[in-house]
This record gives sequence, C-alpha cells and structure tokens, in this order.
Amino acid sequence: MSRSKSSARWLKEHFNDPYVYKAQTEGYRSRAVYKLIEIEERDHLFKKGMTVIDLGAAPGGWSQVIANRIGQQGLVIAVDILPIDPIDRVIFIQGDFQEESVVEQIRATLLDRQVDLVASDMAPNMSGAKAVDQPRAIYLAELAFDFAKEVLKPEGSFLVKVFQGEAFDTYLKMLKTYFKQVIVRKPKASRGRSAEVYLVCKGKKYSVS
Repeated sequence: MSRSKSSARWLKEHFNDPYVYKAQTEGYRSRAVYKLIEIEERDHLFKKGMTVIDLGAAPGGWSQVIANRIGQQGLVIAVDILPIDPIDRVIFIQGDFQEESVVEQIRATLLDRQVDLVASDMAPNMSGAKAVDQPRAIYLAELAFDFAKEVLKPEGSFLVKVFQGEAFDTYLKMLKTYFKQVIVRKPKASRGRSAEVYLVCKGKKYSVS
C-alpha cells in the first residue's frame, strides 16, 4: 500500500511540476537540466572548448546543456548504464561505471586529452530504506571522486550529487583536501523533500594526485 501511495504521489508531483513542463516546452530531456543551469549561472563552470565527463547521464539532459555551453571545439563524454538517444557533439558510452572496463573505455576515448570538468548526477536505484540507499549513494560519489582525481587537470572542477546523511560530512571534508573551493548547492529544481545536494568543487590542487 505504501509503495502505491508513493508512486501516486510521484506521478502527481511529476505532472504538476513546472520544471517538467518547462523541459518539455524548451526541448530538454529532463527537469534535471534546471538544476545544472542554476548551478552554472551561480558558479560559471563551463567555457568554450572544455573537455567534460558526464556520469549518470541518462536521459541526456545535462549533456545537452554542457554541449551547448562548451561549443564546437569542446568534447562531452556521457556515461550511463541506460541507453541514451544520440546528442550532437556528445560521445556516449553505455555501461556500468562501477566496472573497470567502462572506465577503460572513457580513458581510451579521451586519448591524451585532459579533463576540465567531471560532472556526476549518478544515484543508486532507491529502495526507500535510508540505511541501504545512503551507503550506495556515497559509494557512487566516491567512485566519481576517485575518477575525477585521476583524469582532471590541475585547476579542474568536479560537480557531484550527494545525499545528506551518514558519511556526508566525511565525504565533504575529503573533497576540501583536493579542491581549493567546495560549495554546497541545493538548486530550486531539487524537490524540497529530497536530501540531495550538489557539491561544486573548483580548482583541483597541484599538490595532490
């Protein structure tokens, strides 16, 4: 009963959601683009010609925005376990980012190109049990961070979705050791009852690897 009530609530929120309507009318693939757009307006993450990795990219809304912001000379590599319809100027790798073979595909696609920004909107399939969901979410955020440490050029940036709860403070502290600036953002398009926030990490330090 509780699951059906939860599903009904989600459907009601979805169809009454102004961001869903706005995404449909403006040609974006998901309401999540407005989270990224707000962050970009505040923190100015994108420049022409950048190389960006988009983790957890399906259905592709973030990649749409990023490709438009970085222009023809930029490169977007989008990664997700789910399929994505083609997007102009976006290279898509389908697979589970938790598997080393997928990470190897990303490295092979990059060649010797250094990465300006790693963006992760990854989240686990939520069970509704916080004791299960939170560790899974933190694990994905840690994987994204480990990857960002490897591929980001000095002064590069990292944008990651996390959920406030157990291990959040530890994760935040860890990021602050590797980046000059770490900002917590809760975009207006994030649903109020959600514990999700985005950590905007700018200026990868030269002294760490």
